[in-house]
Amino acid sequence: MTSTIHAEIPDQLWQQAQSLVQQGWANNLEEVVNEALRRYLESHQDVLTEAFIQEDVEWGLHGDD
Repeated sequence: MTSTIHAEIPDQLWQQAQSLVQQGWANNLEEVVNEALRRYLESHQDVLTEAFIQEDVEWGLHGDD
């Protein structure tokens, strides 16, 4: 399954991504974006997990259900 996103990207980042494709480091811009997102999520996994846990605790303590 895949999802489509629309995002505004600073010109400098866009140019760097295009350069990677032109130099053969990636097959296309989609591959660059997917790899960048994967690496970001992997490197921030602990922070994201903690944030999700805190949201769950807040909901458990003060939720409207």
